[in-house]
Amino acid sequence: MKKTYITTMPNHIGAFLKASECFASLGVNITRVSYNKAVDSHTLFIDAEGSEAQLLKADEQLAQIGYLKTPEHDKGIVLLEFHLKDVPGSVTEVLRLISEFRLNISYISSQENGTPCQAFKMGLFVEDEAVLKAFLSRVETLCPVRVIDYNHAEKVYDNSIFYRSFVSGLMQTLELPEECRDTLLVHSNLVMQLLDEKGLSPYKTFESISRFAELLSVCRGGAFSPRITRHSITENTRIILIEPPCGSNTAILQSAGETLFIDCGYALYREEMEAVFRRLLPDWDGMRKRILITHADVDHCGLLPLFDEVLASEKSKECLALEYEGKNGFREQNPMHRPYISICKTLTRYRPPEPDKVRGLWRGPDEQEAPLTQIGFFRFGEMDFEVYQGSGGHLKGEIVLIDFAHRVAFTGDIYVNVHGMTREQAAYNQYAPVLMTSVDTDPKLCAEERRAVIQRLGVGQWQIFGAHGMKKDYQVREEQIQNP
Repeated sequence: MKKTYITTMPNHIGAFLKASECFASLGVNITRVSYNKAVDSHTLFIDAEGSEAQLLKADEQLAQIGYLKTPEHDKGIVLLEFHLKDVPGSVTEVLRLISEFRLNISYISSQENGTPCQAFKMGLFVEDEAVLKAFLSRVETLCPVRVIDYNHAEKVYDNSIFYRSFVSGLMQTLELPEECRDTLLVHSNLVMQLLDEKGLSPYKTFESISRFAELLSVCRGGAFSPRITRHSITENTRIILIEPPCGSNTAILQSAGETLFIDCGYALYREEMEAVFRRLLPDWDGMRKRILITHADVDHCGLLPLFDEVLASEKSKECLALEYEGKNGFREQNPMHRPYISICKTLTRYRPPEPDKVRGLWRGPDEQEAPLTQIGFFRFGEMDFEVYQGSGGHLKGEIVLIDFAHRVAFTGDIYVNVHGMTREQAAYNQYAPVLMTSVDTDPKLCAEERRAVIQRLGVGQWQIFGAHGMKKDYQVREEQIQNP
């Protein structure tokens, strides 16, 4: 049995030794430790493995020595960044509030940058976390503010409440319930530790997570404005492509009186997307809802609980079943991807569909040598697709659908229109590669799959519907087939 402890470590010599001796005396194995004083001078993350009884005993002993209790007073310098309008007197109200809360300023840095706003940094000496929380709550009515771990000059601040403040900010941004706190704490730390070992500063990591959460949040409600385009295939067949600012596209294939959805976005936008569906499909509420997924990534599957039937490859069905059982799906089985995916699922309120809704239609080979292998066929209305399975370069279970008669292809994330993204899509898509190190399970293999898709298409004018970016009109010439 494994467990992650978020411990409050006293800041004195031999503190970690005391915790280590506690685990060792119980026969509990420590599998991961993360501590960075520049980020948070007290918070120590420990992954431990042992029996249920051993871990329960460890809980008791750590609590007795004060490692599982938040200190009554968190004293230290907390670095804050206030985003103020670049006009005379803009900082005055903030200074009055600081004075009202009787907080001492230990550090100030600000410089205009040619924009309407100015980032005003202040270090405040804090003796009580409750006072800081109350101050932040008040100051947010005046201007945006965030807690910084440490600045670019790499000065160390005794920022002993950083993790809690950071996670509280994420939860407030996306209106998340309290039970999300520990998941965000643990996996934010895991992302930081993994990327720190690759030379990326903690500042960059936490900044990226915060910005990712902000992008998810600002696109909600009335600000949700997907690009919607319509594409005629035949007189009786058309495709509506919905491109949200964040998450995967949703394609609606309508042919011979039938409707099929292909991929869907984040669960966070359920209400917004349902409003779009009702606007595009007057019979949405009464229709039998069917969807096909190209692969089982969180940004493609967030709306699956809305549908009556989910069509997928057998491997994608297996992945969704693992998630439903509370186990790691294929993406989370990759240690480099697991923290980001867990954060993403929490921020977007992801829930996997019930297994009896999912139909695995195509079973590919367990060991696939070619980058792309045909595993079956799929007929829908006037469309006749050949179904190909990728070899897992992006994600195990990924499929591509190709209709050679009508020269239409649905390529998921194996082939996306990078140059056909909106400004919002491009901003959103820059963060996953940073926080996961790569959006692909095997980038080299995924590149081979992309080449195989083009090689498979055949000569002619094609309409390629990737899962991100607008539809791509693509002319395949004879020389491309011969020299891919």
